[in-house]
Amino acid sequence: MSQLILFNKPYGVICQFSPHEKHQSLSEYISIKDIYPAGRLDHDSEGLLLLTDNGKLQHKISDPKNKMKKTYWVQVDKEITPDAIEQLRKGVMLKDGKTKPAQARIISEPENLWSRDPPVRFRKNIPTSWIELTISEGKNRQVRRMTAAVGFPTLRLIRYQIGCWNLDNISPGKYIEANA
Repeated sequence: MSQLILFNKPYGVICQFSPHEKHQSLSEYISIKDIYPAGRLDHDSEGLLLLTDNGKLQHKISDPKNKMKKTYWVQVDKEITPDAIEQLRKGVMLKDGKTKPAQARIISEPENLWSRDPPVRFRKNIPTSWIELTISEGKNRQVRRMTAAVGFPTLRLIRYQIGCWNLDNISPGKYIEANA
């Protein structure tokens, strides 16, 4: 039977098990043998990372051809506008081509949100806002590039959901086993 691990990756952790000179690695949080990340999440992003011992499942989750939806909670610089949300919904032109249309909406700061270490920089005179963004592609640093392209740079990025799996009831640095 395949193992599927849902891990809430903290900020600053890299998606590999081997030691790294600058960042913590997965081995500092997960001691299960022979599991591998299904996809990646940059060291400066937080949230859901799926790991499995099943190569077919890993491919199904991580290959962009399978168009598995990924939902992110994104804190952006300034008060995002309805026009920017509409641009995200239609697709945004990036250097490597136009993104597919995304599901995008303005949200309140997510409930039960944990504090980040280090915290997002606070600027008294510049507000921030939160959006929920769902994409089915996997371009490098895509969410950050999309929000920057519409004029609202990402300050904090949390992947909340991949397909049917989400972060509910998983604290940062913790994991649960799930049905594959």
